Amino acid sequence: MNDFSWLYTWPQHLPELLPGLWTAIVMTCLSCLGGYILGFFLALMVEARSKIVNYVALVIVELGRGIPILVLLLLFYQGLPQLGMLLDPFSAALAALTFSAAGYSSEMIRAGLNAVPKGQVEAANSLSMPVLDTYRFIVIPQASRISIPPLVNLTIIIFQATSLATVITVPEIMQSAGIIGSATFEYMSVYTAAAVLYLCITIPGAILTGYLEKRMGVQKGRSKKLALKALLPGVARTTLKRA
Repeated sequence: MNDFSWLYTWPQHLPELLPGLWTAIVMTCLSCLGGYILGFFLALMVEARSKIVNYVALVIVELGRGIPILVLLLLFYQGLPQLGMLLDPFSAALAALTFSAAGYSSEMIRAGLNAVPKGQVEAANSLSMPVLDTYRFIVIPQASRISIPPLVNLTIIIFQATSLATVITVPEIMQSAGIIGSATFEYMSVYTAAAVLYLCITIPGAILTGYLEKRMGVQKGRSKKLALKALLPGVARTTLKRA
């Protein structure tokens, strides 16, 4: 006989999972902060005139986007010790998520930077405006209107990806749920509670993305296409651009 008691017992596991939720949120914030900063500089490097700088940035971007996060987690946690670099589980997960976020965000940021009319940059150069001021007052404010909505969506994806950190014993939501489930055998109940916690973050995040698209005047289809282009491999992304 099926036991449907989990339908009303799952809330009792929420307090036990809240520390894992906090760990996942901290991991998401730190990895996205570092990843987006690194992604910004990678976007500038990809557009650099130096072929060496350009190719180095492209390699880093394609590695960050092409290697699954689960593989990155294992490389940083179990692979680096063979090279003499030992990271604790949280640091390894943070490094893997940051590397992946940098690869994906660089394409979103680069698309936003390229959307700024080049004539405005040339006008600033003709007025002898410093490069930093050009980016600060002209380029970045306009590029952010296009880049921010897909970056918020990427943040949601990174938050969901923190669940993979359970394979290297980071005490996030799924790790905590697995421990509780093994002790109580109430797997349906505890994993339902875990799913609810994820939804409590992802649904408001999706609503925020839609709000930002409208607030910043970005067409919904254009924002989705930008996000799709950043998630595709290099060859497919080029094909989509031509289309």
